Amino acid sequence: MDDVQNQIIITVTGKDKVGIVANVSNYLAKFKVNIEDIKQTIMQDSFVMIMLCDIKDMSVSFKEFKDGILELSNELKMEIWVQKKDIFDKMHTV
Repeated sequence: MDDVQNQIIITVTGKDKVGIVANVSNYLAKFKVNIEDIKQTIMQDSFVMIMLCDIKDMSVSFKEFKDGILELSNELKMEIWVQKKDIFDKMHTV
């Protein structure tokens, strides 16, 4: 597994509909972000997905990537959060 500094966690939540996974994964592929692990479920009509991704070959800056995710979030009418994995881990450690 790659260094944690090259990993991000993407969380997607919102009303379930066709094309969520396709749209998010196409966005990632566009910038050479590799999906290493993915989990998704439906919870009472809400779609929930968590992705572990590798950004070592990402073709844009992290800021540009996050700005684009915000646009995608608005287009899909979903909540999409992106965090560096090391920060995510620190926030979830007791």
